[in-house]
Amino acid sequence: MKKVYFISGLAADRRVFKHIRLPEGYEAVHLDWIDPERGESLACYAMRLAGSIERDQPFILVGLSMGGMIATEIARELKPSALILLSSVPLSGHLPGYFRVAAALRLHKIVPIKLVKASAKMKRLFTVETSEDKKMLRQIIQESDDRFIRWAMGAILKWRNTELPAVYTHIHGTRDEVLPVRYTQPTHIIQKAGHLLVMTNAREVNRIIAEALQKVAV
Repeated sequence: MKKVYFISGLAADRRVFKHIRLPEGYEAVHLDWIDPERGESLACYAMRLAGSIERDQPFILVGLSMGGMIATEIARELKPSALILLSSVPLSGHLPGYFRVAAALRLHKIVPIKLVKASAKMKRLFTVETSEDKKMLRQIIQESDDRFIRWAMGAILKWRNTELPAVYTHIHGTRDEVLPVRYTQPTHIIQKAGHLLVMTNAREVNRIIAEALQKVAV
């Protein structure tokens, strides 16, 4: 059984992958968030998180949003059989310019986390997830750790990576409002899909993942 390690996004957890179905012969393993160390970089955090990966056999990495950035950092060191990015970016240069502005203004230090959470929950009113998934997402946001969110916001803004993975699959939606597709170069584009295409367009995401895994198996 080949292991596929999943890393979720900021203010999210393994529940966002509830609609993902792997082909026969693959086992989903979720790398749950660990507490960040004071002033820790995204790259250093990634390698600590990778401590749960069994390295004595080939494995696959799947990262959603910030999880994709972390998966990219892990992949550079551990060389997985496949790297799959969902609604993410492989290079820090693919982050929108306003992220750099936010970093310069140190907004991650001063914006109240309660406001961040409230905004994220309010946004669910205008997205296309099912009612059940909207309820679950609001619960995930509410339960997410304030200290982790504060650290993660800063870590993303300070992230620096200029090295593309050797081989990777990058799935992105044309209506991603968090990481707009025009700033990056995905290998697969899903029309009219937003940032949470892993939930709203799971059938197509599952198909692309299966194709990527098939290439590894060949």
